[in-house]
Amino acid sequence: MGRRPLDVEKIVMELINSDDMDSKRSLAKRISEIAYKKNIYLSSIHELYMARGRKEFSGFTVPAINLRSMTYDLARAIFRVAKKNNSGAFIFEIAKSEMGYTNQPPIEYSSVILAAAIKEGWSGPVFIQGDHFQANAKKYQENPGKETESLQALIKDAIEGGFYNIDIDSSTLVDLSKTDIKKQQFLNYEVCAKLTQFIRQIQPRGVEVSVGGEIGEVGSKNSTPEDLRAFMAGYKERLRKGRTGISKISIQTGTSHGGVVLPDGTVAQVKLDFETLKNLSQLAREEFGLAGAVQHGASTLPAEAFHKFAETETAEVHLATEFQNMIYESRHFPPELKAKIYEWLKVNAASERKEGETEEQFFYKSRKKALGPFKKEIMGLPQATRDAIAAEIENKFEFLFKQLNAINNKELVDKYITLKRVIIRKREEAKEIHHDGEGAD
Repeated sequence: MGRRPLDVEKIVMELINSDDMDSKRSLAKRISEIAYKKNIYLSSIHELYMARGRKEFSGFTVPAINLRSMTYDLARAIFRVAKKNNSGAFIFEIAKSEMGYTNQPPIEYSSVILAAAIKEGWSGPVFIQGDHFQANAKKYQENPGKETESLQALIKDAIEGGFYNIDIDSSTLVDLSKTDIKKQQFLNYEVCAKLTQFIRQIQPRGVEVSVGGEIGEVGSKNSTPEDLRAFMAGYKERLRKGRTGISKISIQTGTSHGGVVLPDGTVAQVKLDFETLKNLSQLAREEFGLAGAVQHGASTLPAEAFHKFAETETAEVHLATEFQNMIYESRHFPPELKAKIYEWLKVNAASERKEGETEEQFFYKSRKKALGPFKKEIMGLPQATRDAIAAEIENKFEFLFKQLNAINNKELVDKYITLKRVIIRKREEAKEIHHDGEGAD
C-alpha cells in the first residue's frame, strides 16, 4: 500500500488553530516542502519592478491584497482568478498593524497562502509583502534607537516567514513644520535608507527583497514632484554605496485607510488625484529607474475608477477594507456570529468610540479589531458557508484584476523572476538562510 497523500487543508486548519509558535513553524515547514515539490516558490517582485523602471513593459497595475480574515479561502479564490486570467503579477500582503489585530503572524500568513496555492494547483512565484512597516512618530521622537530596533525585529521576523517584499513606511516622520522640503523629508529618507540596508544584510542569499518607500502618509497632504525628488536625493546619499535601493514609491493622492465613514455606516465617495499618480509614476521611472508610484487605501473607491490606475501607469495599488466589508456584509455570514462580534466590540473596543459617533460608524471602524479574537470561529464556519462567501469575493477579485489590466502577464513574470528555494534551518540562526538551487526540485 502507498502512503496516503498529505491533506494540506488539515495542516492549514491545525496551523491556524495552534497558539504555539513552535508548532506553527513545524507545520509551516511541512507546507513549504510540499510547495517546493509542486514548483511553488515564495519570491521577490524586485526584478519585475526594475524591468518596469527600465521601461521594458507597461500597461498594468499590480494588485496588492491584504487578507484580514478567511485568508486560506480568499487566497484560493485569488489563485483561481489568476489561473483563469493567466495572471502572474499580484501580491498578498499584510500590514504591521493587521498582523496584530487579525492574529496572523508572518509565518502563518505566508504558509496559509502557500497552502492555498497548493490546493489550487498553482505553479511559479508567490509574492508576499509586509505592508506599512511603519515608524511610530511619537515613539521615534521619544527613543529613535528603540523604535528602529522594533522595526528591524519585525523585518527579521517577516523575512524569516518568507516575506520577500517589504514596504517601509517612515513617512510618519515627515516634518511639515519645516519650510525646506528636503528637511521635511530628512527623517523619512534617513530611516528608510537605514532599514533598506538592514534588509540587504539579512535577506536570503540569492534573493533581492523588493523594498518600497513612502513620501506621503495616507490621509495627509497630496504628494508633489518636489517631495519625491527631495526624498530620493537624501535616500541615495544615505544608502551605502553599492547597496540596491527601493523599487517603488508610495504617495498620497487623496485617499484614507478604510475610507471616510458617514453616520449611516456607508463610506463617502473618494476623489483621487489621478494626475498626481500619473506624473509621479512617470517621474519615478524616468529620473530614478523605479517601477512607479504606489496607491494606498484604494479598495473603497467607486468601481468605475479602477481602470484609471492602469491608464496612469500606477505600479501597484493596495486593496484591503472592501474585502473585509464583503465578509461581514455577505448574506452567507451568520447573523448570530455578527451579533456576537458586535457585542464583543461594545465592551472590548469601547475606548475607540468617539463622541457624536453613531453606532454604525463605531462598528464599521472597529470591527476589524474582532478578526483576531474571532479568527478560529470564522474559520470554523461550515465549508459550504466559507465557500459561498469566498465565491462572492472571487467575483470582485476578477473584476479588479481586469480593471487593473493585471491579466495575461504570467509569461512576463516568469521571464524576470528567478525561482529560488530558501531554506531556513533554525529560527535562531538567521545567517543560515540560504538558497538551494533554482527552479523546480
